[in-house]
Amino acid sequence: MTQTLTLLLIEDDASMQTALQRALRRRGMAVTGCTDGRLALAQWTATQPDVVVLDLSLPGLDGLQVLAQARRQGLLTPVLILTARGTVGDKIIGLNSGADDYLPKPFDLDELEARLRALGRRRAALGRASETDSSDAHWVGGLRYDKESGAIYHRDQVLELTPREQALLHGLIVKPGQAVSKERLFELVFPGEADVQYEAVEVVVYRLRKKLVGTGVTLVTLRGLGYLLKVKA
Repeated sequence: MTQTLTLLLIEDDASMQTALQRALRRRGMAVTGCTDGRLALAQWTATQPDVVVLDLSLPGLDGLQVLAQARRQGLLTPVLILTARGTVGDKIIGLNSGADDYLPKPFDLDELEARLRALGRRRAALGRASETDSSDAHWVGGLRYDKESGAIYHRDQVLELTPREQALLHGLIVKPGQAVSKERLFELVFPGEADVQYEAVEVVVYRLRKKLVGTGVTLVTLRGLGYLLKVKA
């Protein structure tokens, strides 16, 4: 059975947003909408779509700013820029900012669908490659996680962490820019400790957050979703 392609559509034109959502849903895709550049990154992080469709002319933050910040945070989702700005210069700027494809308005729905599905296949291939990656090091901003030893370094110095702080950071660093639920982190930090309350995770988060000061990486709380590591701009 073919897996449903999930999309985040970041488009401020209400009529365009509605029309595209309906059209793409009829073609078997799951679409989440966002109309404000200031909210786009949080929505992107929360939904973890297969592909992002990004307009450039957005309120709050321009589409290129959204894209640049997403890439700095480690969000690697394929992005198709969809915009009325159709000049070659705009296309080059968009691709250089981290976009994977570019389609000027007006466009043909069949072509849009074909491009989105191609990006979805690319995302799936990247996912399979990451599952088989044998690299012993994992980087998030200035932090390096040595998978073999379990140690986490900043500027070649091992971070001084308690076992629980280290377990929590391990759970976050392998999913940069992605929210990890409090429940999942609880399982990693307090395995088998049924008498410990979920709120205990917050204490470990508080202590770890202070130890990450100066590393260029922050520990962000997303209410109702959990926690994530974010690389400072």
